[in-house]
Amino acid sequence: MAFRLVFAGLAALLILPTLGLPINGWYADPDGRKFGDTYWVYATVSIDFDNQTWFDAFSSKDLVTWEKQEPPVFSANNSKWAVTWFWAPCTIERHGKYYFFYTANNPIANEGSAGIGVAVADTPGGPFYDLIHKPIVDKRINGANAMDPMVFVDDDGKYYLIWGGTYAMMAPLSDDMKSIVLWDDGSEVKEITPNEGFVEGSFMLKRKGIYYFMWSEGEYGTPDYRVAYAMSRSITGPFNRIGLILAKNNVADGPGHNSIFKDDDGEYYIVYHRRIIGDSAANDRVVAIDRVFFNCDGTIKPVVLT
Repeated sequence: MAFRLVFAGLAALLILPTLGLPINGWYADPDGRKFGDTYWVYATVSIDFDNQTWFDAFSSKDLVTWEKQEPPVFSANNSKWAVTWFWAPCTIERHGKYYFFYTANNPIANEGSAGIGVAVADTPGGPFYDLIHKPIVDKRINGANAMDPMVFVDDDGKYYLIWGGTYAMMAPLSDDMKSIVLWDDGSEVKEITPNEGFVEGSFMLKRKGIYYFMWSEGEYGTPDYRVAYAMSRSITGPFNRIGLILAKNNVADGPGHNSIFKDDDGEYYIVYHRRIIGDSAANDRVVAIDRVFFNCDGTIKPVVLT
């Protein structure tokens, strides 16, 4: 089954009258997940940074009919420190709880009171409330901005936090999800920045013993925003850039900041945001879903934007 979902109100009605989500507004940085029998998309509300004070989420049983969660899954009212500039959510289940990682308070310009937060809820639809009343990462580490969190779970059940702007960092998460902890070798945060091209938007996938690391390149508000990837037998790389899996074409501009999930049949889908061709407003971004296919050697075929 190959199809596209566009979350953009009028754009959805015009482009996909039967599959689109008829919501008002723009969305970006989507985190696609499957919990139980339900698919979820958590997204940045793509508006002026100072007005970004909440996150929205959408759920579906069939990847066709979607329902927006009300109230918002997380907002500034649910935190004692996060105020605005809400970006790049990531949700994961552990021990029967759901943990919502996010960026807040502009960590590019600020430290201490800005960075990556973690909230918790009993259900994937929230609402989520801060697990700790401060960022879990609140400063640059090895030059990496404290932004764009992604949680990766390895085959052995260990949970890892991946994050960063300009550089990519990785560290194990504590059992209670309240902090990052030392690696088994006693080291602290490990840098996993690819050999070229990394800007932001980390995502990790493991398939057939191979770690796939994906990231966004270019400026988020431009047509040339894109996603590249690397492969490694080791969770910490090295990750040497292989090529692009998302790039502009005659369907859309600026496809980037992706996540990937599997359906009940084991088929892979990529969730990402992109831009309508000809629209130059930086925050006018929509969310799309397309299929992901692998070559016989394990490399990823460039995604066909539909």
